[in-house]
Amino acid sequence: MAERAAGRAVGRVRPRTAAPTLRRERELLRSGHALVAGIDEVGRGSLAGPVTVGVVVVELSTRSAPVGLRDSKLLTPAAREALVPALQRWAPAWAVGHASAAEVDALGILRALRLAGTRALRQLPALPDLALLDGDYDWLNRPPAPPETACPALEAHVPVVTQIKGDLRCAAVAAASVLAKVERDALMTALDTEYPGYGWAGNKGYSAPEHLAALRQLGPCAQHRRSWRLPGVPQAARVASSPLAEQLDLLAAVDGADASAARQRGTGAELSERGA
Repeated sequence: MAERAAGRAVGRVRPRTAAPTLRRERELLRSGHALVAGIDEVGRGSLAGPVTVGVVVVELSTRSAPVGLRDSKLLTPAAREALVPALQRWAPAWAVGHASAAEVDALGILRALRLAGTRALRQLPALPDLALLDGDYDWLNRPPAPPETACPALEAHVPVVTQIKGDLRCAAVAAASVLAKVERDALMTALDTEYPGYGWAGNKGYSAPEHLAALRQLGPCAQHRRSWRLPGVPQAARVASSPLAEQLDLLAAVDGADASAARQRGTGAELSERGA
């Protein structure tokens, strides 16, 4: 018991789990892909704040991941933060992208994930030949592309291979999860000072008891995802007073008026990028 407590105190991994490896990434690299990107998201189920996507690129010469790497959910905050410099030195390229709460409301969570992923990929010096995406759904390509006004399209298509429990098994995906988690946590801590009372420095916008109690007492703020069913918040308070209602109407009109134009990304809808 004392040993486990000491391990937590210095920021080690909480449970004992096998370290993720580059086995899957190297299989894909040896099949003809020069650059493979591990991709993971953070904040998908949060009630407030952005959804965040991390991208970590590896190549065949990339060495084994830094010691201590695990899926971000299995690491203490101190362990995650300590890993960031080592991960940034280890990866040939990496990036983190965000889609704001306003954009989640205007686009829906899957299109917002694609938007955040596109923003991350656009930061890289070169697009990967293949993306290894955590889970079993390709939200990087399958949802309709976000409007060009939110983010220009990628210069080339990036094919995706999905991997269930990729954040547990694949080092590049686990590294992406850590980078995304640390950056989003810092954003939520900063937003906690701008919107006090919700406890975001601790709960990071998720449905913790203190957050739900604050929602009932204070109501939602500009950083809440008002199109969602926020616990204890009447629908009128979620949507009618929201500055996003006009954006939602505009997006629906554009998508409904010309489906083909929406598929080609050139919708011209103007979206807020607050919090991105």
